[in-house]
Amino acid sequence: MFQIRDLRKKYSAAATPAVDNVSLDIQAGDFLSLLGRSGSGKSTLLNMLSLLVQPDSGQIVFEGKDLCRCHEKERTHLRRELFAVVFQQHHLMPYMTALENVLLPYMGGVSFVTAGQRGKACEMLFRVGLEGKESSLPRNLSGGEQQRVALARALVRGAKVLFADEPTGSLDSATGGAIMALLQEFNKDGVTVVMVTHNPEYARQSGRTITMADGKIETIS
Repeated sequence: MFQIRDLRKKYSAAATPAVDNVSLDIQAGDFLSLLGRSGSGKSTLLNMLSLLVQPDSGQIVFEGKDLCRCHEKERTHLRRELFAVVFQQHHLMPYMTALENVLLPYMGGVSFVTAGQRGKACEMLFRVGLEGKESSLPRNLSGGEQQRVALARALVRGAKVLFADEPTGSLDSATGGAIMALLQEFNKDGVTVVMVTHNPEYARQSGRTITMADGKIETIS
C-alpha cells in the first residue's frame, strides 16, 4: 500500500533532522505502531504519511502514486476520501453535539446532510459505544467518550487508512485499552492503522512495531 523511500524532514530551528532518510513498506490491512520517545521523529513521520507535512526529500508512494509529486487537489482528495487522522487532543467543535461533530466530514453543513449520511453517523456512534449520546455536547462527555467521537468522525466516510497520533495519550489505562480495542476492531474490518505511541504495551497490541530514535528506524518487530 505504502512504499516509503529515503524520507527526510528537517525543521529550520533543529540541529538534526526530525526524520532522517527513513524507508519502510506498509501493507494494506497492517496495524503498524511507531514507537519512541518524545523527539524520536515518529509524529513527524506520521504527519508526512498523512499529508499534513511536506517532506524535504524522498518518496511516499501510495497505491502506485508518488504523493510527494501530487498536485494539492489530489492530496486534498486523499485526505478527504481515503485518509483519516485522530490526535491525542480530540479537536471536537465545543458547540456541536456528538452527532453534529461526526457529520462534519460530509462538508455540506449539518443542516444539509442527507438522511443516509445522518444514518451513517448514528451507526458510527453506535459502533464506538456512544448510542444515546448523539445529542451530548463535548463538555458533557468524558475524555474517552470524546476520543470515541473523534474516531467515529474520522472513519464515517469509510477511510482506507487511519493515522492515529497518540490516541490514548491523555487517557487512563482502562479507557486507553478500550480505544485500542476499537482500533483493533476497525483494523480487522480492513482499515489500515498507523499509530504513534510512546507506550510499549499498546505497541505490542498492534501487528508490527517500528521503533524510532533520533529520526531513524532502530528496529522493526
